[in-house]
Amino acid sequence: MDTLVVQNAHSLLSSNSSLSYITLTPSFFLHQVRFSTLPNHKPITRTRIRSALKFSMSLSAKNPGFEQQRLIIPNKHGEKLVGILHDSGNKEIVILCHGFRSSKESNTIVNLAAALEKAGISSFRFDFSGNGESDGSFQYGHYWREADDLYAVTQHFHESNRLVTAILGHSKGGGVVLLYASKYHDVKAVVNLSGRYDLKAGVEERLGQDYMERIREDGFIDVKRPGSSSEYRVTLESLLDRLNTNMHEACLQIDKECRVLTVHGSSDTVISVEDASEFAKIIPNHRLHIIEGADHSYTNHQDELASQVVNFIKETFHQDKDT
Repeated sequence: MDTLVVQNAHSLLSSNSSLSYITLTPSFFLHQVRFSTLPNHKPITRTRIRSALKFSMSLSAKNPGFEQQRLIIPNKHGEKLVGILHDSGNKEIVILCHGFRSSKESNTIVNLAAALEKAGISSFRFDFSGNGESDGSFQYGHYWREADDLYAVTQHFHESNRLVTAILGHSKGGGVVLLYASKYHDVKAVVNLSGRYDLKAGVEERLGQDYMERIREDGFIDVKRPGSSSEYRVTLESLLDRLNTNMHEACLQIDKECRVLTVHGSSDTVISVEDASEFAKIIPNHRLHIIEGADHSYTNHQDELASQVVNFIKETFHQDKDT
């Protein structure tokens, strides 16, 4: 594979070459930006390159040991999952999972990666299949399939002699990490940010009244935003996949030794804070933290969110060392 290494951002941004893959790593004086041309990947615009460079440099200034690397990991269906490794050089790593119709570039996920980096903790944020830059088409539901995507990621790091100490998910990703823990039993800590307890709830708000009759008649429902074209399609199969995913039964299967932190905003209008209390009732080794006034995306509460997450993961590291 041919690789072009550019020693300064000016030559990169003035280049007319077609670029589809980027890895950012620190150099002694200047950042090196390494590009490779890979098939079947979405092009990276120069605006996104500038943003990535700015983010990379700001983290490096705070953390001299910082290294940010782009990785592609295949899932069991042969689809390429694209992610960013924030490597502080230690063996332990935290995997970060985005929410519904989101990506590894969401503010919540990027800010948590930065907070973990500042604390000297490595993390990996990636796009589930059908989202962001990863292969595949977007599918409504498919919680268990995303849990299997996460398994492909954790196995990649295990095989690279890294220890996946914790997995974290926001919104739908919160449900995914809990499902993962109930099935695979190979992580010691799980962080559920604003996850939904009852997956039958919230469907009517998104699909409209009489959604089951309409989808059985037509075979699908196109979800649209006001004043826009179709955003995504919900098929009967994908709808039933969500409705038949039982978070209560799954959470009962989580190992008692696995530590679970649930964080939720008291002003969340997307998923009720009451869902967080339901998780607290059934998960044995559980900690609940409600952030007063926070919305679903923790828009004005990123610092408090990061503090709770980082401290919880640090405690997990210390318990492992004591053991």
